[in-house]
Amino acid sequence: MRNGYSAAQIREAEAPFLERGVPLMIRAAQSLAEHVTSILPSPETSRVLVLAGPGNNGGDATYAASFISNAGVTVQVIAVSGKLHKAAETAAREEGAEIILDASPESAAALVAGADVVLDGVLGIGSGGTAAGGSTALRDPARGFVVAVKAAIASALDPAPIVIAVDIPSGIDPDDGSVADPDAVLQAQLTITFIGIKAGLLLEPAASLAGKVWLEPLGASQGLLRVRPEVSLP
Repeated sequence: MRNGYSAAQIREAEAPFLERGVPLMIRAAQSLAEHVTSILPSPETSRVLVLAGPGNNGGDATYAASFISNAGVTVQVIAVSGKLHKAAETAAREEGAEIILDASPESAAALVAGADVVLDGVLGIGSGGTAAGGSTALRDPARGFVVAVKAAIASALDPAPIVIAVDIPSGIDPDDGSVADPDAVLQAQLTITFIGIKAGLLLEPAASLAGKVWLEPLGASQGLLRVRPEVSLP
């Protein structure tokens, strides 16, 4: 049985851990880095391109960049809104990742060629989706970056880079799986989701965009033990 939870349920489950100072973002970043490095052919000759927003999802991705870079991999972090989670940015810089704050969609797309992995850390569950009265559709400038990178991946010489989504593919609704702007969602081969599987990852059309979904509980999934899931699938 695969259980899926709403963004609100996940946030409620993680709140006590955050209040106690449990470093969930660092744990998420470490797990991301382990998944990324495990599929790279050779650290010394590999390159990872990170698309990072300024919020917690981007923080996960940017901290992951620090761990991946520490392993000897060339890592480039594109700030899709011109800024990053500050502590994560500092950590990534200190470990040798290349931080690009002034990229254009065109320059980001050019970096796709020869990349082994593209890490999608643009937008997570922070907006809450339509259930919270918002929209998960990406806004510019982030949308422009995703559209450009998506086109570059589609035209990349084989093998194209593997796309790994951080928590959810950016631009999908975490609760109902709807996709407001399909042209601005990267097709992931792997989604690393945290604490609990988001309900939207189990529902179409988002499920087809998420690829394989891998749950990393981060030591906080017990917060969901008495919570009725929004979706349960065999």
